[in-house]
Amino acid sequence: MAWLAALAFLSKISTFKRHQPKFPPGPKPWPIIGNLNLIGALPHQSLHKLSQKYGPIMHLKLGSVSVVVASSPEMAKQFLKTHDHVFASRPQPAAGKHISYDYSDILWAPYGPYFRQARKIYMSEIFTPKRLESYEYIRVEERSALLSRLHALSGNPIKVKEQLVLYTLSVISRVALGKKYFSESESDSETSAVTFQEFLEMLNEWFVLNSDFNVGDWIPWLNFLDLQGFVKRMKALRKRFDRFHDHVFDDHKAKRGERDFVPKDMVDQMLQLADDPNTDVKLTYDNLKGLTQDLIIGATDTAATSVEWTMSELLKQPHLISKATEELDRVIGKDRWVEEKDIPQLPYIDAIVKETMRKHPPAVMLAPHFALEDCTVVDYDIRKGSIVLINTWGMGRDPLIWDAPEEFRPERFLGKAIDVKGQYFELLPFGSGRRMCPGYSLGLKMVYSTLANMLHGFEWKLPDNVKPEDLGMEELYGLATSRKFPVVAVTKPRLPLHLY
Repeated sequence: MAWLAALAFLSKISTFKRHQPKFPPGPKPWPIIGNLNLIGALPHQSLHKLSQKYGPIMHLKLGSVSVVVASSPEMAKQFLKTHDHVFASRPQPAAGKHISYDYSDILWAPYGPYFRQARKIYMSEIFTPKRLESYEYIRVEERSALLSRLHALSGNPIKVKEQLVLYTLSVISRVALGKKYFSESESDSETSAVTFQEFLEMLNEWFVLNSDFNVGDWIPWLNFLDLQGFVKRMKALRKRFDRFHDHVFDDHKAKRGERDFVPKDMVDQMLQLADDPNTDVKLTYDNLKGLTQDLIIGATDTAATSVEWTMSELLKQPHLISKATEELDRVIGKDRWVEEKDIPQLPYIDAIVKETMRKHPPAVMLAPHFALEDCTVVDYDIRKGSIVLINTWGMGRDPLIWDAPEEFRPERFLGKAIDVKGQYFELLPFGSGRRMCPGYSLGLKMVYSTLANMLHGFEWKLPDNVKPEDLGMEELYGLATSRKFPVVAVTKPRLPLHLY
């Protein structure tokens, strides 16, 4: 009988082992903090270094939260395509609650009926090719204003991103809100919701609070203490955005009462949808605020940041500017500026943009995904409730994918059928699958046409006291990871303004 008891015991041990989860490899966590001690000020770089030790899929504990990091195209494809339905949701950080109107924006909305409806609104009502084409005149007019400012400032050192943000915010404000609800100077601020500088502060604060590692998100039982003061700042920022949104929506509601009213902008479209009894999910006032905020913030900073990184890399290697202007002079000529329809005939400009998005993706890590159920990914167990991070920055620097990945070489994309629209998993600046950025087409139009005209219309150089090799490329982590120090440059006109 003793041998029967031993056999039964061994059988139980065997069954227990078979049901033990097999997690991806990763560092051993500490009590309470888990692996938070391994995450530095630039989390994407910390995770990239860890992936070089543990592999393209790894498991960490950040506080009490299970986190899986994908650092290769194959692993990214597993989460964003093969098992996209499992990982299509989002975690619920404090930032999404307090400054995204209780997860009302596309960024933080959990996967479900509301998210599907919001995405449908974006894709079928707002970002359709026909509607984007109808707003081309706005992009042309605001680009003209940008080029005029660069002409007026020629010969003087300028902060490149400051000019770009004014351009992108002007475009998005007119497209989404119908007009600029910010003033460019204090003198005309009385008729606007905010000044440009105030909105810039709000924009920067939004990105900081959505990006910093809030301890309460990772160790929930510490949330009530607000140890870093982030929640207090979030609530203050929401009040500032409330005032801005209330001003915008009150203005639009007043116009809707006019007899000859015709919807003209994206807020008009969303107000109509809010009144539509046939929508799957009734849109609340906070929902409209969240969706509007997405439109403004998403496109304003990411497009400006991408162009600033591009100019940084080009100023560091002036011979690349010469190659770009040679193509522009040959294809466009010196008797006109670049139009959006010209972009497909400019392969070197295209290669420059793609190389920037490889080395400096708009989101160095895609916004976190959330496992809706248990799932097996390449023989590893991913538990329901796990957070999945896709390290696009790390993939862009993987020598197994790219030759000399630390070098900025636009030529690597010439003659290659690689696009940035979510089908090539080695290059995912806008993500892929159900959570892919719905506004990528507008962002690309702005980035390509702005960069092409900046290079075609002006000579660019660093200030006299800065050598190309001394230009730093340090990063400041965020949802859109920008330069730590703004790039400053000096322009000289190549084309007269009257040709625009």
